[in-house]
Amino acid sequence: MATKNDTEVIINGKIYTLSGYESEEYLQKVASYINNKITVLKQDDGYRRQSTDVQRTLLELNIADDYFKAKKQADSIDNDLESKDKQLYDVKHELIAAQIKNESLEKEADSLKEKVNELEKTIIRLETELAEKSKPASRKKPANSSSEDSVNV
Repeated sequence: MATKNDTEVIINGKIYTLSGYESEEYLQKVASYINNKITVLKQDDGYRRQSTDVQRTLLELNIADDYFKAKKQADSIDNDLESKDKQLYDVKHELIAAQIKNESLEKEADSLKEKVNELEKTIIRLETELAEKSKPASRKKPANSSSEDSVNV
């Protein structure tokens, strides 16, 4: 379990002891933020003319305003992050679908290449058979051109 820290800080010229589980640096940063807010408000004549209670209330309102603006910005960043995560998820799924389709198309292309190869072999075989059938027909001698084979009556 974290150790509780006690840290002395100066806020608006007074020493306070802040206690918390955050680091001493963080507690000093909180005090510095409050001091900066007070300094900015004290520069306004209207603020200085107010009673101490009204000044505290204005300080509290300014701090609450900063908080809600920061919260709105953080929420907006969270929404943007969620949107980006969803887009990334969608793109990843599109990529996977494209990879699957690509693999399928590559298999189909390989299959078609095999078919083309088989058809080319068939064409060569048929051309060879046709050429072989054409050669013996051209070498045959006509029946009545040879004197040995003809019979006189």
